[in-house]
Amino acid sequence: MNNQQIVVSVIGGHEINQEVENIAYNVGKIVAEVGAVLVCGGLGGVMKAAAKGCSEAGGLTIGLLPGKDKSDANEYIKIALPTTIGYARNAMVASSADIIIALPGSHGTACEISYGFVYKRPIIDIGNWDKEGMLKANNVSEVKGILNSLIEEKRA
Repeated sequence: MNNQQIVVSVIGGHEINQEVENIAYNVGKIVAEVGAVLVCGGLGGVMKAAAKGCSEAGGLTIGLLPGKDKSDANEYIKIALPTTIGYARNAMVASSADIIIALPGSHGTACEISYGFVYKRPIIDIGNWDKEGMLKANNVSEVKGILNSLIEEKRA
């Protein structure tokens, strides 16, 4: 890979419980700690928690918003990019990534996972998606280990 920064898309649901919020926050922190840029959909739930963790750890966060207003972004997004294309932005969330981390979610997350496969992006599964071809992580520590290995491969 050239001198560009590694981009990690964190995907997951917008309606989440406290456990998933904590996981997303810690995943966001890890993205910052490994020196990657976090991309997400820029709104609430997993997106907000991951962006908060990344931002509080000193990382850069980018939100690919479905609408036309930057003000729709959660407060932890440093670069808000309105797309005006609604859920079609899921393709952008997946294609902009070097690596995808999938947390629990619903149809939108499943769509982003599918795009990840189409674009041949490695996908770390911490959301119990159990799809063939994903890299299973049972906890946040495993996410960090897998992410570090993938980043080393990309930089080699």
